[in-house]
Amino acid sequence: MHVVATAGHVDHGKSALVEALTGTHPDRLAEERRRGLTIELGYCWTEWPEAGEVAFVDVPGHERFLTTMLAGIGPVPAALLVVAADDPWMPQAAEHLAALDAIGVRHAVVAVSRADLADPAPAVARATAEVAATGLAGAPVLPVSARTGAGIDALRAALSAMVTALPRPDPAADVRLWVDRRFTVRGAGTVVTGTLAAGTVRRGDGLALGDTVLRVREVQALGRDRDEVSGVARVALNVTGRTDDLARGSVLVTPGAWHHTSVVDVRWSGTGEPPTAPVLHVGAADLPVRFRPLGAGLARLSLERPLPLRIGDRALLRDPGRRQVWRVDVLDPDPPRLRRRGAAARRAGQLAGADGTPRLADELARRGIARADRLQQLGVPLTDGDHLAAGLWLVDPAVARALADRLPGLVEQHARSHPLDPAVPLSVLAGRLRLPTPDLVRALVRPPLRVVDGRVLGPGSPGLPAPVRASVDEVLRGLADAPFAAPTADRLRELRLDERALGAAERSGLLRRLGPGIVLAPDAVDRAVELLRGLEQPFTTSAARERLATTRRVALPLLDHLDRAGRTRRLADDRREVVR
Repeated sequence: MHVVATAGHVDHGKSALVEALTGTHPDRLAEERRRGLTIELGYCWTEWPEAGEVAFVDVPGHERFLTTMLAGIGPVPAALLVVAADDPWMPQAAEHLAALDAIGVRHAVVAVSRADLADPAPAVARATAEVAATGLAGAPVLPVSARTGAGIDALRAALSAMVTALPRPDPAADVRLWVDRRFTVRGAGTVVTGTLAAGTVRRGDGLALGDTVLRVREVQALGRDRDEVSGVARVALNVTGRTDDLARGSVLVTPGAWHHTSVVDVRWSGTGEPPTAPVLHVGAADLPVRFRPLGAGLARLSLERPLPLRIGDRALLRDPGRRQVWRVDVLDPDPPRLRRRGAAARRAGQLAGADGTPRLADELARRGIARADRLQQLGVPLTDGDHLAAGLWLVDPAVARALADRLPGLVEQHARSHPLDPAVPLSVLAGRLRLPTPDLVRALVRPPLRVVDGRVLGPGSPGLPAPVRASVDEVLRGLADAPFAAPTADRLRELRLDERALGAAERSGLLRRLGPGIVLAPDAVDRAVELLRGLEQPFTTSAARERLATTRRVALPLLDHLDRAGRTRRLADDRREVVR
């Protein structure tokens, strides 16, 4: 399907031309037909052999309904601009052309209507000149008459050539449907319409309205029920769920695929500078925003309500008082806060080279560290590169090198301050480097640093202070002949081995702690399993104590440790058996 929006001054024959092209009048309201002007968005469609299905969105031309007009053309990729041969170039024609140019419509046909009432040549020349000054330059300008049918075939041929040359959107893209109409159907419930720019909507899909997920009960396009519809297409969706907040300007999106933002950095262009409080038009939505200049052609917009925006989105700012519009290109829908003096100027420097094209390397260079899923929500493709990846987190190469260069100093500083605990927990280093997760620290570690049991060790063995090492050696000598005769608490105090010293010895791999004040040699667990395997299975605690030649003070925590490690299994009658 192809979708074309009309544009042009009020009473210049837009609806009459659409009727001549499709055989259907787009005005739906009795008031519209009585007054002879379009008030709400109108829709009709046809099928041409050379182009297939073509839908028209007929928009109001009166200045009082400019907001409705912008809602209609916002998501549409192509336009039919209509100017009358028997009228001069009119304000709404200029305003509509400026709006089409600002929102990035680059495919159009210009129809000089009512060519039967006046010589169309002056209007053709003027329209050609006006269009040539915009991004629509080169659009065909054709004289036509809806009353006599003159030029209609040529107009249809030009429209067919235009729509068949449009780029095809991705049917697998994330859905973002800007709602331009909402109504209720008896027996069905809430129905919304909009132009689906890309992606696919299917019966039974869930679409998110903010934090609320609505279910698509039925899908209709061009008056027919469909199982699914892919963009570009005019669609009507019968939705169920919490629909109280659903209205024109609402947005239905693929759940979890979009970042809803109320602050966005943009590049703007146009005559003069936008006011402090302009109106933002994007898709079918319009809302007040606060305009804060950042630098030449750059600004931060604070939105009245969050919208799902992506890098590269095109919108326009409008000053209702001066009837002036400015083009807006979204550069960053998830910008950092501006906290300190001079932050706006620094931010402008970061965005100086941004052109609205989402590139992973550029975004990481600006952000330093970012989550992959958030970047995808912003429309950034996750391409290969020399960035650092750790789980969902991506780090710019320059930032990764700077962080990795800081690690040895932090580890060395910690070792000097904590001689009994020289290995630094990953979480501690994450806090000192202001990283969001210890996984990033693990990915940054380079030799001679190494990670052992969630801690980062410096070069060489984490040597214990000499007095502590001497006391540990004394304990090991005592265990050499009686491996399960753990030293008593009094003996440990005598050797000045407190819990901190014993913990350091365990992290060094010199001792194994079974509980407070109970230590054995590192290989004691394996030796115990081999000895217990020689008992008749299952065995009692008393048999184990005798086999290991130890006391209940040591036997009980040792057996509990073996249970937790899966080396033994405790049975219902309190006996045990060796598992492995």
